[in-house]
Amino acid sequence: MSSKRYRILITGGAGFIGSHLAQALIAHGYDVIVLDNLSTGNSKNIGHLTKAKNFKFIVDSVLNESVVEEMVKSCDVVYHLAAAVGVRLIIEQPSKTIETNVLGTEVVLKMCSKYHKKVIIASSSEVYGSGVSVRFKESDPCIIGPPNKRRWSYAASKLIDEHLAFSYWYEKQLPIIVVRFFNIIGPRQTGRYGMVVPTFIKQAIQNDPVTVYGDGKQSRFFLSVSDVIRALVAIMKNDKAIGEVFNIGSEREISIGGLAKLVIAIAKSTSSIRYVPYSEAYGESFDDMRRRVPDISKLKKLNGFTPKVKLEDMIKLMIKFYLKNNEETSKNL
Repeated sequence: MSSKRYRILITGGAGFIGSHLAQALIAHGYDVIVLDNLSTGNSKNIGHLTKAKNFKFIVDSVLNESVVEEMVKSCDVVYHLAAAVGVRLIIEQPSKTIETNVLGTEVVLKMCSKYHKKVIIASSSEVYGSGVSVRFKESDPCIIGPPNKRRWSYAASKLIDEHLAFSYWYEKQLPIIVVRFFNIIGPRQTGRYGMVVPTFIKQAIQNDPVTVYGDGKQSRFFLSVSDVIRALVAIMKNDKAIGEVFNIGSEREISIGGLAKLVIAIAKSTSSIRYVPYSEAYGESFDDMRRRVPDISKLKKLNGFTPKVKLEDMIKLMIKFYLKNNEETSKNL
């Protein structure tokens, strides 16, 4: 695939991952169009790209079929990243979560099918739900909690997105690729909607108590956004990925309590750790996974992917970003 000849559409391209992807693709020489309604994205994330000749930014919704059609028609590849994101937003606005994720994906797939354009669909490790696998493989069952618990609305909507994508692949041979993100971190990520690392960093920098929900023994695997972008670009170029789903995650496990201590240490903060029950933070009906371990062997087999950036180094970069942009960032974190 020649980078000079390809135009790429990124829905949700003003968001955390989307803005980093746009930056990388522009650096590779691709023409990039970003579509974002700025509901959770931020134009400042892509402000530094606006002077590039091979970049265009459209402020509109992925639900606007006529706009999506014109953009898909003019592109060669689509990264569909637009979605409702963050635990807090999901808990507070479950209906918006479902509508944005499912209807938006339906519009994108319909238009990509109409013009037969390759599309990479961003999904989530949340689709594994309350599964009990020691290490989650793409072929594992997805066990989602009951519908009266709002926490599962995001997982359900992303699973429907995947079913839609594979339906277009099976029925219409639309070249689709599904990627399941685990916990991704890096500069430009906001804690506004419940993202844990930027929240911890803001609290630690300000020497406020670092708030850990639950007992802190629940664990996660945090992958740097730069590693994610490497994976996304490589997947786009590899035709063997078409019609498949891939986990994208880290191989290093850390408890949330341990993460809080690590952030405090790296920030050289005097913060204490305050443990808050989930019921106080999100309500009595909130469920959480104690452990969600990604199996990334399928992605490794595809293109040799291995995470390169250490958690400590990414936290340092995020702290540096926060301090550099303190006045503006503090309003958004």
